[in-house]
Amino acid sequence: MDKIKQFVSAHPQWTSWTVLSIGMIAILIWSARDVGLLAGQWIALIVATIAVAGLAVWIIGWEDEEEEGEAAPPTNEKSPKEA
Repeated sequence: MDKIKQFVSAHPQWTSWTVLSIGMIAILIWSARDVGLLAGQWIALIVATIAVAGLAVWIIGWEDEEEEGEAAPPTNEKSPKEA
């Protein structure tokens, strides 16, 4: 259990991608269960769903990267204008 907690805290985007993918695939299967898709079509939809989940997590991660950049302490380096 501790290893899972360490992985989740060390890799939050991988964890988010996994959880979001599982949820989206469950919704996909539930909503398209009576459509009569072939096996290849199911595989293509599931792969596309996993890709969309990864893209969503990646885009949401942009905001985290921007916040980290704003929170960075100022450096003591002089700008070219001050030199």
